[in-house]
Amino acid sequence: MKSVSFKSAIVSILAVCMLGLAITAFAAGKTQDKGKVITVQGEVLDLACYLDHGARGKKHQQCALMCLKGGQPMGLITKDGKVYLLLADHQDYKPFNEAKNYAADQVEITGPVARKSGLTGLTVEKVKKL
Repeated sequence: MKSVSFKSAIVSILAVCMLGLAITAFAAGKTQDKGKVITVQGEVLDLACYLDHGARGKKHQQCALMCLKGGQPMGLITKDGKVYLLLADHQDYKPFNEAKNYAADQVEITGPVARKSGLTGLTVEKVKKL
C-alpha cells in the first residue's frame, strides 16, 4: 500500500474546504447582473399595499403617496407584470426621492440592476414621468 504524502493530504483538505465554500456561496444566492444599467418603464408602486392587498393605480394614488413618503418600500411594475424593488443610489438620493412623487404614475427609470435570492432591485439614477 502506498502512503499519501503530507503535501497531498493538505492539498486534498484545502480542495474539499474550497468546494464547501463555493457550495455555501451558491446556496446563499449569488448576485447576478450586478451593475448592468437598464431602463425600465412602468407604474411606481407602494409595495406595502401592493403586496398586502394588491392596491395600485390612480384609485390608490393618495394612499401610495402617503405611504412612500412615510418610508414604505417602493417598487416599479412593468406592463408584463415584473416588479422591481426600487433602491436609492448611496451617492445621490435625489432621483429616488423624486420617484416617490410619482406614486401610481407611469415613469421611466434608469439605473443598475441587481438580482439576488429571487429579488430584483433597480437603483434609481434617473426618473422621468411619462
